[in-house]
Amino acid sequence: MEKEKKKKEKNCGCWAVLRLSTVIGGSSDSKHSANSIPRTSLVYDAATETRYLNASNREMCVPDEARVSSDTTDTPTQPPPAAENKVQRQLLQFTFHELKAATGNFRPDSILGEGGFGYVFKGWIEENGTAPAKPGSGITVAVKSLKPDGLQGHREWVAEVDFLGQLHHPNLVKLIGYCIEDDQRLLVYEFMTRGSLENHLFRRTIPLPWSNRIKIALGAAKGLAFLHGGPEPVIYRDFKTSNILLDSEYNAKLSDFGLAKAGPQGDKTHVSTRVVGTYGYAAPEYVMTGHLTAKSDVFSFGVVLLEILTGRRSMDKKRPSGEQNLVAWARPYLADKRKFYQLVDPRLELNYSLKGVQKISQLAYICLSRDPKSRPSMDEVVKALTPLQDLNDLAVLSNHSRLTQSGRRKKKLDGMQQLSYNHSRSIRGSPLHSGRQHCK
Repeated sequence: MEKEKKKKEKNCGCWAVLRLSTVIGGSSDSKHSANSIPRTSLVYDAATETRYLNASNREMCVPDEARVSSDTTDTPTQPPPAAENKVQRQLLQFTFHELKAATGNFRPDSILGEGGFGYVFKGWIEENGTAPAKPGSGITVAVKSLKPDGLQGHREWVAEVDFLGQLHHPNLVKLIGYCIEDDQRLLVYEFMTRGSLENHLFRRTIPLPWSNRIKIALGAAKGLAFLHGGPEPVIYRDFKTSNILLDSEYNAKLSDFGLAKAGPQGDKTHVSTRVVGTYGYAAPEYVMTGHLTAKSDVFSFGVVLLEILTGRRSMDKKRPSGEQNLVAWARPYLADKRKFYQLVDPRLELNYSLKGVQKISQLAYICLSRDPKSRPSMDEVVKALTPLQDLNDLAVLSNHSRLTQSGRRKKKLDGMQQLSYNHSRSIRGSPLHSGRQHCK
């Protein structure tokens, strides 16, 4: 009995699921998930897109039970020791007691956010270790706790450790460490002072300035370009405003790698996988076929670019029926050079770059192309966004200039009219003019 218990503990430990070939490289998924959409050709027409957009009115992630049953071939097994050592060298291992103390016993007023995984708490740890620190001292961290109620959540927790434990970039959130004790699963990240892009775009009364929007879009694009461009490409699969976090200087960093997937290798064109993510952001061809490529992330980036430009959510059921899906509503405006200025977030008033709006609209349009092959790479997106940081052709200045010029023209015209009036009056009052009249 004791031997069986030890064997069970060994197979259920953290590193029993840290096998890259199964956790982030698995490609076999069920074709009949609970919320699956009929799959059609990879390149789709407007009618097919309409079906996708209608389906977008419901949540895309299926319940844990259904997702577990659809991922049976991804069930992890014991990894080689090298996998454990590779991750352990880069991450700190916390005890549950340390994180409990660091967050003040997970007190409610330290909650930073909540998702399907559980809560995120604010905490403090000592600079050179895992020991808890007093609030306001040491290093501020964000502690994500996983709800202990499903294999799927644990699998995504492991994927997070896998990816962020090995990937390091200025535009990816830094994973500091983890905790795994009994059924407790926690992750410790660097604290991002300004929270998520979602909060700044949709939940703040003060509109996010145009210059900050461009900076955030560029930073997020660099993060995706890094993931796609490595020797072992990674597809993020859940790119959206709530997963873009901001530091004190509005530098964007991608977070939440629970749904990330290793990209196709060799001569493979795609990864076949279960359909998960968030409707409104997910590429239609991925939703309908389960074929995942880097261009799926590019589509999602195009949606976020639209949100940055318009100040509208990707899906908003509070709007009229024709405006609930942002992509469907905005596409006709993006395609018309005379109309895309109508997309600009009205809260910005005229405090945006005219050329910047034009370039962002054009970039969003090609990122949202119906044909995945027509979408740009994220490297190309970065190149397109980089020069937009330095534009200073604000619409408010252009409008002021037009008003000033109009005023000058009106003043000049009034002056000429007054001069003409005075001239004609002097002629009428001259002796010659009076004499001619007298002669008549």
